[in-house]
Amino acid sequence: MSAEHDAEQKAGRKLAVAVAMLLFTSHRLPGVRGYELRRRLGKNYLKIIDMLNRRLNPIGLRVKIVFEGRGDKEHGQEDFDKARFFITLNEPLTLSDIVAAGWRIDEVAILSATLALLYPRGGRATYGEVMELLEAKFPKWRVESALEKFIRRGYLYKDEDNILHIGWRTYAEIDQRELAKAITELHQQKSYKRS
Repeated sequence: MSAEHDAEQKAGRKLAVAVAMLLFTSHRLPGVRGYELRRRLGKNYLKIIDMLNRRLNPIGLRVKIVFEGRGDKEHGQEDFDKARFFITLNEPLTLSDIVAAGWRIDEVAILSATLALLYPRGGRATYGEVMELLEAKFPKWRVESALEKFIRRGYLYKDEDNILHIGWRTYAEIDQRELAKAITELHQQKSYKRS
């Protein structure tokens, strides 16, 4: 009985360490790399993350793993070690939740349109192409302000060649399939109304 109790306590301590590592930012970017979790929690850190997910699920949270390659291939131990682990919401926010969180509707539209342009192009496009697309619907100052905000927050990344890329936070927080589905449905609704 004592050995079982000790094992439970040890697992509880490891869960607490995992939560602390995932919630409290110690780097410029939130989240933790897999190798950091392995170093602190041991080689079975993925089992601890799985246990943590089971605890977080009832309150609408989960640990999301963002891999560097971002492909849909099978991932080995080395991929998990390089991946970044985050605590995120289980379900996407509703529009009213997004507004309550401090986002403006036009900012959401600008980010959505930017991502709709970037995803089919392999996650990158020139800053000028993005500006040209967005200036058709929004004032230039609003577009510039929103893009700079998204770059600062990590949703987008601008390299030295003035190319915009999808940022780490987009991969962590935005479901590409859900965004594509929403854009497709919106396009179909507009097509239906025209006919």
